[in-house]
Amino acid sequence: PFRRILKDYFMICESYYAAIRTASPAQIEAIDMGRRGLHNEGAQLLAERLRGKIDCDFDTTRRIFTLITALHWKG
Repeated sequence: PFRRILKDYFMICESYYAAIRTASPAQIEAIDMGRRGLHNEGAQLLAERLRGKIDCDFDTTRRIFTLITALHWKG
């Protein structure tokens, strides 16, 4: 499940960076909302996988997901 989320997340990040150059603020905001939604989905999946092993709140799992995406970034 992480591969799909990471793949989708990186794809939407690329769309976001491309939109910054040419799109309207409303379009950029819509793409960013989608990006944040995927980020939250990844953090929730991570929290489920860590349940019983580590106790952490949602903000912490978001930060860990950010770290995971930074380590997997190939661009």
